Parts: sequence; C-alpha cells; structure tokens
Amino acid sequence: MRVRFAGLLCMVFGFMLLSFAEANVPAPKIVRKQLLLALENRKLTDSLDKVFAVAPNKSPLNVCYFGVIQALKAKHAWNPYYKVKYLNDAEKILQTAVNHEPDNIEIRFMRFSIEHNVPGFLGYTKHLVADREEMLKQLERKYYATADQDVVITVIKFLLESKRCTPHENDFLHKQLAAIK
Repeated sequence: MRVRFAGLLCMVFGFMLLSFAEANVPAPKIVRKQLLLALENRKLTDSLDKVFAVAPNKSPLNVCYFGVIQALKAKHAWNPYYKVKYLNDAEKILQTAVNHEPDNIEIRFMRFSIEHNVPGFLGYTKHLVADREEMLKQLERKYYATADQDVVITVIKFLLESKRCTPHENDFLHKQLAAIK
C-alpha cells in the first residue's frame, strides 16, 4: 500500500513539475529577445535549455526555439565533439519543427539564420535555398503565422544582408520593407 501511495505521489509531483515547466516557457516575444542575448551568454543558453527541455507538448514554434538553443549550445561549446553533437541535435529538432509547420516564416527563418552562420564545410547548409524560397513565398502571400511585424522586418533585413538572394529577390524584399514601414 505504501509503495502504491509513494508511486502515486511521485506521479502527481511529476505532472505538477511538467505543468510548471510548460507555464514557465516565456511568450515568443520574450524568447526572441532571450535568444539574441544567449548568442553571447552561455549561462542564459543553459537556462533556456533547461526550460525548453522539460516543456511537454511543445508547439512547433517552441520546438524550433529548442532547436535554436541546441545550436547556441554548439556555439558556446569548446569541445569539437560537442559542437557537432549539438549541431546534429539542432538540425533534427529544427527539421521536426519545419515538418509540423512548413509554412511558418519564423521557423524557416531560424533554420536559415543558423545554416547561414555555420561554416559551409560542416555540411549544415542543406536547407538554405528551400528556406529562402519559402520565406519569400510567405512574404509575398503576407502570411506570417506567429511572426509579428518586428520579426517580419528582421527576416527581410537578414535576407538582404545575407547576400543569398538574387537581384530580383532583393528588389522584392526592398519593396516589402518599404510597405511595412
């Protein structure tokens, strides 16, 4: 009887902990700011990793953020083995997010920005063209999913600065940016 009660108590405590963790996942606007800060802050990256790792039933956007956190862990790791491990984890997690919401411009942007910044010789640039084309398509349709105006502006500016677009695409992006402002 005591074993069953202890097991039940552990199970209830576990559910409470998971619910608490999901409740502690910040809103997308806050996560975006934290991810920018985490670019240069390993402790913040580790803290975000702990929150997102235990969050159950992640939305595709939260899955994406978790993938970005893995890429940030790769950036902060000094051991080459862990750098590659975290990048592999990031790639798989981001692909899961894209599979669940292939039209989400923010998810595509996050993966694009990571692949753009990872050295090409590592082989993590497989989706640059597809992600760029999908983002351009969503910009043309004005379908931004969960992205707010700030994210859309960031996407456009990043695409322009990336030098990965054709002159025609750059003209389109400049027109989109002018229309938003």
